[in-house]
Amino acid sequence: MDSDSKTILLVEDDRNDVFFLQFAFEEARVVNPLQVVTDGQQAVDYLAGRGAYADRGRFPFPGLVLLDLKLPVRMGLDVLRWIRQQAELQTLLVVVLTSSCEPCDIAEAYRLGARSYLIKPITVADRLVLAKAIKRYWIDLNRSPEPGNLPQLRNSTALALLKGFSA
Repeated sequence: MDSDSKTILLVEDDRNDVFFLQFAFEEARVVNPLQVVTDGQQAVDYLAGRGAYADRGRFPFPGLVLLDLKLPVRMGLDVLRWIRQQAELQTLLVVVLTSSCEPCDIAEAYRLGARSYLIKPITVADRLVLAKAIKRYWIDLNRSPEPGNLPQLRNSTALALLKGFSA
């Protein structure tokens, strides 16, 4: 998939943070479509393609999720836990973007499979730096398999691999 066509899902309940990140993305020339949901349950529904988000033409599956932790309805760590429990979402890129710098939040986010943990910048200039970094690394340089395209090992293949390791 072309990196410019990958949708970014922003899971953020603060309207100001949404506005300033959209502005920073525009300034950084991030051309990817940006979808925004404002609580953790909406994020789960979006990723599952259910309810209001069932139309993948209007709500394309994201190539990158920017996930806040402190969310209404369902907290960000619960969303991350749900994502990693879905076999077809194991390779989905989830970057935590939050104001929490609590060591326990950082550790738990990585334990649950976050690919990165970023603290929301305060200044407009720092938000632009962040937007450019996200664009350069996660959109331009990074390559990842499409969600749901994990290789499936059959039992015979797995047994053969295990025998090779024990020899």
